[in-house]
Amino acid sequence: MRAWMGIIGLACAFGVQAAPKVAVTDLAYQERVEQYIHMVSASSNSNASMYHANASSSYSEFESSQSYIEQTELRKFSGDIKGEILKSGMFQLVQGTPYTAKAKQDVYDVIARIKAGNYKGADYVLFGTLSDIDFQRDITSIDNTNSYSAILGLTLVADFSLINTRTYEITSAFTAMGEGQDTKLVNSQDVRVSLNRPRVVREVSKELGMDVARQLKEQLVGVMPDQERAPMRNNLPPDEPAQILR
Repeated sequence: MRAWMGIIGLACAFGVQAAPKVAVTDLAYQERVEQYIHMVSASSNSNASMYHANASSSYSEFESSQSYIEQTELRKFSGDIKGEILKSGMFQLVQGTPYTAKAKQDVYDVIARIKAGNYKGADYVLFGTLSDIDFQRDITSIDNTNSYSAILGLTLVADFSLINTRTYEITSAFTAMGEGQDTKLVNSQDVRVSLNRPRVVREVSKELGMDVARQLKEQLVGVMPDQERAPMRNNLPPDEPAQILR
């Protein structure tokens, strides 16, 4: 009996597979950078003596404008995504090679980056791209009072794809969002108030990480959030009072 129990235990141990490894990228984005140059150069020179005098001057002006597309990654919001994924137990984490300005690949070409070996050891890459980021700062009056509410808010939206590093298949795809704000009451609309920007960024990062982990669970494991989970149904017949058989 003990021998059989030992064999069953070994079989269970080898049957349990380790969680797949995933590399989480920073949020890829691109923006148009515009440069305007305006240079003015002026000089003058004059000489005078008892018999003659002369003067000279020069003036030049140069104006130029140019624009170009800059690609990079936003590195402030991936930490909480990694933390929430670790909490879920669905994956092990692998550190990938971050994108730099010297990289020759397109920041959006994640397949080329996988082939270049930027995510060695990873079974999957969670590739995120920035869709929208919006900082809002406003001061509004509070009804029936002499006070004002100063608000600093941030909303971030990003698209994510979970990509198999061997087959390049997209296993999961979704859009996640994080929001945060800091509010302070002031007595004047013109007063200078310092709002807590780092705390707002931290709240957004935390919410984004939780939303990413939740949607990964929904798509890969089938776990729905509590508010969407269907109520359990009991198909057993209703209880009846006890009867004494005679």
